[in-house]
This record gives sequence, C-alpha cells and structure tokens, in this order.
Amino acid sequence: MYPMIDPALADAGLGDAEDDDFDAVESPDALLPDHRYLDRELSWLAFNKRVLELAEDPSLPELERANFLAIFASNLDEFFMVRVAGLKRRIMTGLAVPTNIGRSPVDALADISREAHQLQLRHAAAWTSQVRPALADAGIEITEWSELTDDERAALSDYFQAQVFPVLMPLAVDPAHPFPYISGLSLNLAIRIRNARTGRQEFARLKVPPMLPRFVEVPGSGEIKRFLRLEELIANHLGDLFPGMEVLDHHAFRLTRNEDVEIEEDESENLIQALEAELLRRRFGPPIRLEITDDMDELTRDLLVKELDITDQEIYRLPGPLDLRGLFDLSRIERPDLRFPPHVPTTAVPFQPTGSNSRADIFKAIRKSDVLVHHPYESFATSVQAFLEQAARDPHVLAIKQTLYRTSGDSPIVQALIDAAEAGKQVLALVEVKARFDEANNIVWARKLEKAGVHVVYGLVGLKTHCKLALVIREEDGMLRHYSHVGTGNYNPKTSRIYEDFGLFTADAQVGKDLTRLFNELSGYAIEKKFKRLLVAPLHLRKGLIRQIDNERKNAVAGKPAHIRIKVNSMVDEDIIDALYRASAAGVKVDVWVRGICSLRSDLEGISDNITVRSILGRYLEHSRIFAFENNGDPQVYIGSADMMHRNLDRRVEALVRVTDPAHLKELLAFFDLALDPGTISWHLGADGAWERHAEDAEGNPLVDLQDQTMGLIQRRRRARAVR
Repeated sequence: MYPMIDPALADAGLGDAEDDDFDAVESPDALLPDHRYLDRELSWLAFNKRVLELAEDPSLPELERANFLAIFASNLDEFFMVRVAGLKRRIMTGLAVPTNIGRSPVDALADISREAHQLQLRHAAAWTSQVRPALADAGIEITEWSELTDDERAALSDYFQAQVFPVLMPLAVDPAHPFPYISGLSLNLAIRIRNARTGRQEFARLKVPPMLPRFVEVPGSGEIKRFLRLEELIANHLGDLFPGMEVLDHHAFRLTRNEDVEIEEDESENLIQALEAELLRRRFGPPIRLEITDDMDELTRDLLVKELDITDQEIYRLPGPLDLRGLFDLSRIERPDLRFPPHVPTTAVPFQPTGSNSRADIFKAIRKSDVLVHHPYESFATSVQAFLEQAARDPHVLAIKQTLYRTSGDSPIVQALIDAAEAGKQVLALVEVKARFDEANNIVWARKLEKAGVHVVYGLVGLKTHCKLALVIREEDGMLRHYSHVGTGNYNPKTSRIYEDFGLFTADAQVGKDLTRLFNELSGYAIEKKFKRLLVAPLHLRKGLIRQIDNERKNAVAGKPAHIRIKVNSMVDEDIIDALYRASAAGVKVDVWVRGICSLRSDLEGISDNITVRSILGRYLEHSRIFAFENNGDPQVYIGSADMMHRNLDRRVEALVRVTDPAHLKELLAFFDLALDPGTISWHLGADGAWERHAEDAEGNPLVDLQDQTMGLIQRRRRARAVR
C-alpha cells in the first residue's frame, strides 16, 4: 500500500524515543467492511463545494462572496493540474493502481468528470444569478458593451488603443501558420474571419493578456462603479486587429494542462538544475480540460478538439464568463463595507513590551515559560518574525537553523537569515525547492541565501521537508541554550494573515536537543533517532499516533475516560482511519475536524457510531493540525505540520511537538470545544460522504462563527493583560 522506505533512511532515524517499546496494532480485522473509505477525489470536490456554498451565502459581504468564487476556481484548476493529471498519467502509462475504495482510475475519472461538470455549472450560475446581481445592488456593476453609452464606448476605445492594443498578439491558423501553442490556464478568444478578397474563412487565436486588469473600469461611473470585462473590450475591437477581414464569430476558451512536476532525484546530480528543467517542461504538459462558452459553434469546437487532442469527457461547456479567478481583481475596489470587518492581529501577551521598552525581549519571554501563538489572531510579525530578527542581531546568538517550505517574495524571514549570516553567525536554511507551484520562487531565494553565506541544504533524497521548525542557539552565562519554534504553518508573512495556525516557542532543553538531532539528520548523516517530545515522519509519526489511538481504545475497554480529538486539513490515511474505527467500536468518542478531504465515514453502523466529523470554512483558512488524546485524565496533545495523508506520513519529513503547559492544553481543548459545539457554524459529514451546512438553529437564528469568537476571545485576553 505504501512506498518502500530506503534502507539508508531507516538507518538515519527520523523516529521517536518509544519506538522500540511500540506494541504493534494488529492489521484491520474482518469486522471492518470493504466499503469503509470515501473516495478521496470526490471528497476533495465536496470540499470545494463547501467553498462554493460560502459564495452562495447571502449573509456574507458581497466582495467576500466574489472572492470565494475566485478561490473555488483557483482550487479547481489546481485539482485538475495535479489530481486529474495524475489519474490520466496512470491510465496512459498502464499504472492503473486502484483508488482507496477499490475502483480503477478510469472509473474514478468518470465520476470526477460528472461531479466537476455539475460543480462548474453551479459555480457559473452562482456568479450570474446571485453574486453579480448582489454586487450591482451594492453599487458595483459588471456591465456589457451593449449597455454602454456612446461616450462610454468612446472612452473605453481610447483606453483599448493606448493600453491594450499594443500588447495583443493575434495568431492566424492557415497553411503558412500552424495551430499555435495554447498555454495552460490562459484565457483565449477563438476567432473566425473571412478574407474579403478571396472569401476564404480562416481561424485565429488571441490570448487575453494576463498582465492587464481583468475588469476595466468604465470612465465617469460616479458613485456606482461600473466595469467591463477585458475580453469583451477586446472582442468589440477585433476589427482593429484584422483590418480588411470580416470578423464572423468569436468565442472564449481556456485550456488546463498537466502541470505537476516529477523529478527522479536519485538520478540527478543537481536537484536545482533538474527542477529548473522540469519547470520548463511543465509549460508543455498534455491538455486535461478544455473550457468553452456554451454559445461556441460546432465548427470552432471541432477545430479545438482536433488540434488539442481533447476527448468529449474533457470538454466543459459553460455559460460565460470563463476563468472566474479574475474576480480576485475586484479586491482593488475600495469598499470596506462590502468586506469582512477589519481585524488587526494582537501581539501575544508574553511578547508585549513592558514598561518603557518599545520592543519586547523575545528570549526572556520564552525563558520564562513556553509561549503558544495563534495566527492570524495573534501577530506573526511580533512573534515568529520578531524571534528571528532578534536572533539575527543578538551578539549572543551563535547559530540559527530554519526550515523554509513556502515564503513570500519580500520575506523578512529570509532577510533575517541573511542578516544573521552577514553578522558572522552560523546559519542553516533547509529550503524545500519542491514545494508545489512555489518551486521557481524557492530556487531564487535559495540562491540568494547561498550568496549571503547561509548554509543551504535541500533535505533528504526522495522526501519533501514539510516540517515547520526554527532553532536558535544562544550563549548565556557560558552555557548554550536552545530556543525552539515548532509550527503548523509556513514561515510566510503574507499567508500568516489569512491562514489559521499555531506555533509553540520553548526554551525546553529536550525540545532543543530533539530539533538539533533532527536538523543534523536533514543536513548530514546523523544516526540518532531518539526523540522525546517530537513525533517525526516518515518512519514513526504514524506509529506514534496509532499508539495513542490504541491507548484510548484500551482505556475505553477498561472503563476509563477516553476521547480523541483531531484537527487536520485532510484525513485519508487508511491505517489511521482504521485505528479510529477500532477505537470508536470500543466506545471511544472520536471528534474529527477536517477542512478538506476526508475518506473516513461517519455512517458505518457498529463501527463509526462514536465518530463525528465536522468542517469549518470562513474568512481564514483553517490550517493548523492538532491531535488531542484524553489519556485517562492526563491529556496528550500534539501540534505540527502533518496531515493524515500518505504523502505526509510516508514521503515527507513532518514533525509534531507535544504541548505540555497546562494553560496551553486548556486553550487547545477549549478551541476544540468551541468548534465542535452544536451552536457553532460548521458542516456535518453524513451518509455516503454528503456534507450538510449548519448555520442556523431550529428557530432560524444564526449560529456562532468560530473565527469571530476566537478573535473576540484573544482580544479580551489582551485587554485583561492591559488592565493587570
């Protein structure tokens, strides 16, 4: 079921202290039915359907609804480029490995196509009949050329000639001009024209420039903002592009290509060079989806199908406009009344300046006690960023070690590492250049770090390094002290404002030793594998969690308190799911809080009766991973980077850290209590993988929003500190 682990990796460790004492759990017994898993691909589409339901919610601000439509479109693009592309690659190469519910990739692809077609039609309808009219009622109109006055058309024509026409590149298709290459995710116009002299019909392709605003503001709109789609502006000026030709027809189309990256690392002497070459090949991946407008004529459609080698199953005929990712462009509109109320992150209480100091002493605060920070409710800039910036300028800091999976282009984290290296400190940056769709950015920053004197490494062959770790070594009174940060989210200041994540700061010597050993394994050839407060993948994290799950099962059988609470982005791993089924069957209450994919079923009689599955989506992306076990009244709680998927548990370096501070345990468990409360807005997983949104009580009153409540709780905590 799982890929073989290289013996060299086994020798290298990546384990935990109690592996030798691990009492292996028996394989799934005959009581667990064959149909105990939900299909992961259809579950992902169900997740994106939940995103769409937010766009359809009239109680949300209008521009936020448009943003959710754009998120849905962007999510679906990535799903096709990676997941659908992977299924097609298996079929084409003959590697028809069954899915987790026993179906062939061919059958899975057919089900995906059917569901994706329905979702895309619903997505288009949500824009046309719900969100666009709602925006218009709020004073933001997306208009048509036919609805403009002569003066407005003249002004937009001037804009076209000055700003659009010079960058357009019409490409003819005739005996002298072969069918052009169509780049992935580009929006295009298929144009049929007639030569006035010969009467011959020709075809031309015109790419809508992606660097220009998708929505062009109509001049003189006044208080009511009016916008015209860029492709419509271009379409009404095609005569300028084909002088002397008769424009017969035009239609929008869009192609999605396989853009996943495959690298044989063990055959490549230089990972960076191999990755750069693969990124170039990505642009020319085979087509996997063709979106066309529903008014496209059959002649144009047949030409596209022939030239692009597309099957009927891969054609998505939709009402225009195509590519609603363009709705992200509406974010530039200054209408705060049409958005979520602004939220300014607070500084975590232990990191707040005291007395006349304008800047907190981060190290002093961490020495006093562990600090648990909850983003974006608490500031990334005044915690994680401040931690690394203080380390960079502190003369007592000798070394900094850091993992970087995804980071922003102007990252102060990267700059802090550069500053530290230039100040003469030992700096190690483990850059994961294979982070999907961020590969090119990570190559740039890896080279920038190297030029500054940072020791840059790329982890272990065959594994992505996904753990979120930072370690600072500081000399204090002639001794070396370790300051550690273990997080659930990336070291990315931009996404930290919209991703919900936890991070633990600690000066605990044991965590420091664990991280030192782990970094040594990632950068060198250490053989130590004894970790005390960490669970680390790929070799031992799954076993460690199953041990905790099985302990709850044994406690339930013995009549002791037993409760499992898990918060992840995805729940797919069969071994973890089977362990949860066995615990549930033994009477353990199991609460699973999942944002995205969930292959676990909650409707298996006698097996999952004690399992509840909830999902929460909102203004912030729920991204933290938390694992809490009752442990007969002595809670064992872990936070970290790992989702319950094969790739995380078998093909990535992931790390969970055990939280020990009683106040932090109370905070994390209270977070679960609020999220799983019947009075909180959430989706409930029901029979056959169907999700139902619960947003109102029986009387029609709105339920509590988890993220709003969390904001309020943290703000009140800060005010209480100020009063003290």
